[in-house]
Amino acid sequence: MASQKSSLRGMALLNDGDVNHGTGFTVEERKTLGLEGLIPPHVETLDRQMERSLHHIELKPDDLERYIYLNSLVDRNETLFYKVLRSDPARFVPIIYAPTLARACKLFSHIYRRPRGMYITLDMKGRIAEVLRNWPESDVRTICVTTGGRILGLGDIGVNGMGIPIGKLQLYTVCGSVPPRSLLPIQLDIGTTNAALRADPLYLGARREPPPIEELDEFVEEFVQAVQEVFPGCCLHFEDWKGTDALRYLARYRDKVLCYNDDIQGTAAVTLVGLVTALRVKKEKLSEQRYLFLGAGSSGLGTADMLVSAMKLEGLTDEQACERITLMDVEGLLETSRTDLLPEQKRFAKDTAPTTDLLATIKNTRPTVLIGVSTCGGAFNQAVIKEMATLNERPIIFSLSLPEINAECTAEEAYIWSEGRALFAGGIQFPNVELDGKVFYPGQANNFYIFPGLGLAVYATHPEIITDELIIEAARSLTDQVDEVALERGRLFPPQTDIIDVSMTSAVRLAEFIFDKGMARVDRPNDIRAWIEKLAYDPHY
Repeated sequence: MASQKSSLRGMALLNDGDVNHGTGFTVEERKTLGLEGLIPPHVETLDRQMERSLHHIELKPDDLERYIYLNSLVDRNETLFYKVLRSDPARFVPIIYAPTLARACKLFSHIYRRPRGMYITLDMKGRIAEVLRNWPESDVRTICVTTGGRILGLGDIGVNGMGIPIGKLQLYTVCGSVPPRSLLPIQLDIGTTNAALRADPLYLGARREPPPIEELDEFVEEFVQAVQEVFPGCCLHFEDWKGTDALRYLARYRDKVLCYNDDIQGTAAVTLVGLVTALRVKKEKLSEQRYLFLGAGSSGLGTADMLVSAMKLEGLTDEQACERITLMDVEGLLETSRTDLLPEQKRFAKDTAPTTDLLATIKNTRPTVLIGVSTCGGAFNQAVIKEMATLNERPIIFSLSLPEINAECTAEEAYIWSEGRALFAGGIQFPNVELDGKVFYPGQANNFYIFPGLGLAVYATHPEIITDELIIEAARSLTDQVDEVALERGRLFPPQTDIIDVSMTSAVRLAEFIFDKGMARVDRPNDIRAWIEKLAYDPHY
């Protein structure tokens, strides 16, 4: 038990989900902790309690109700919650995270039960450090923080976005074995541009428009510095900020504090995993490809930047690597005559005629890789896929937008329209596809393959910053865990059923990398794997 809660007794203990064992308290514990008569007399094992919870879950009519049940379970008994989820991560991750979490976030204020994490508002400016000290845990190692400005293809949903850092950090523990007490979800409530939410009588956030950039920058700066003061050595995980804000703050803080942006760097890393694995099938290199992105926001630009870094490691110059990457956004091709480009976009602008025609751009640039991060559902239509298949014997097609309604194409469409030749990955887990007697196993380019293992390595080693080189190593560590049998079946990622072991292996490799580079702020142990396994969380009484 946490030291500040070691004195809890009786109903106070049973009402605290962090330390409650429910029917799992032993006879002796019931006597010494004032629990006699307060719970049924039979003492149950954690496995038996899990059996009952799984039965409750089966009775729920849909995944949203299962999400609500699971979040009530963590309020009652955190240990049991993680025992249930870690029993079958492939089953439960889609419930506590995407795609179910998209529905839950839309309804967050309506299905709200109790606070988990912290809400920092603009009127706390000048005293954010004081507010952060209200959190009951002092040894916070990772904070996942959002403004709710760009949530899972839903746009700006303000404080309803708090479901994202809550769910994300739960995956740190479910998949990456990071101790839950070290994790803190935070919503920076800066208001919302969503007028419908501001008018909703049940909306729980500030009913105002977001502030001007200068005021927001001051607020974020105070927050970042307050975290350094209150939780020194804590990693800031930026999640689902508005695209321009996400890019600006990552650029501002990445070399100053321990931080990373999962939408930018995590998406880039898991996409890189899929590309490297697909290229093992083609027996080609990253630096030999031509890339076309539909979508040039934070995810697209982050992935493009990561590809540049990776291609430079294969011997290309920065200019040569950028030349191999073409991006389009809602206004069309990123080209030099446009006056609306962000500084981060200009390096990829092509000296060519303007166009908004994706198919024409494919014909002109002849890409070997097509990546969708546009949230433009159906953009990779039959003509687009067929053209990619005409240009390439094995076209690489990644449809990464979330949720499913925003996917540029489905796995079935990619396989059918390419006559089974596409190397495909989706942002969601599409079902297997049978075509001409052959079964295809589409991969899911989900960031949970990256951030849990990275999070455990960072938790263990206390590096000062997170570098692009470390992110690329995270991608490589995952790629190496896809075996030849999986490749033959079209799998570009390890099985989700193995995610706990996969994350542990990645964490060990990343910890070794951090020690090798002299980035760690702890002494190197003799046996890194044994050391990390000892630090890792395992739910038990």
